Amino acid sequence: MEKLNWLKSGIFLGSVFFLAVLLVKPIGVSTQFVILDAIIGDTINTELITETNDGKIQSTNSYLNKSGAKYAKSANQPLNYGFIFVIALAIGAFISSRLRNGVDQSEKLSPKVWNDKFGNFSNKRFLVTFVSGFVVLFGARLAGGCTSGHMMSGLMQTSISAYLFTLGIFLAAIPTALIVYSKSTNRKRSK
Repeated sequence: MEKLNWLKSGIFLGSVFFLAVLLVKPIGVSTQFVILDAIIGDTINTELITETNDGKIQSTNSYLNKSGAKYAKSANQPLNYGFIFVIALAIGAFISSRLRNGVDQSEKLSPKVWNDKFGNFSNKRFLVTFVSGFVVLFGARLAGGCTSGHMMSGLMQTSISAYLFTLGIFLAAIPTALIVYSKSTNRKRSK
């Protein structure tokens, strides 16, 4: 199976980001998890998102109701650019996988550095990945954005907050990686 060329892929990704900003708006995905939660919540509790007599959308949830009920409106009318974009990401990944004749078995295996440190337990890795993803998404929503919105779209637009966000990510990620994988690194050196 042929791996994707990093240079061609990078140029393609940069072009997609540029076109998105030029034609619609910067790319970001974490907000759509809020919208999906609101859609599910509104299905369970039909009073979560309501329409007033004068046609305005509102929510009993203050987070959905902030900024002129922007999130409540998006959940009430989910067929919008952002929500369709996130669904298209999953579909695009699936199509890419099929075009490459599936995912190679070696890509499904845990990296050696993980196995050296934690053992070859896929359930443990899935749990850690899920919890880590949840923490990142929770933090992204607290900050009002995500890595694709703040870092990728923001850097492309030369946003100062994006530079600070990116610096913060690396200031946290590098020491975390050094701590998490320290024993496997030391063990490797001593062999």
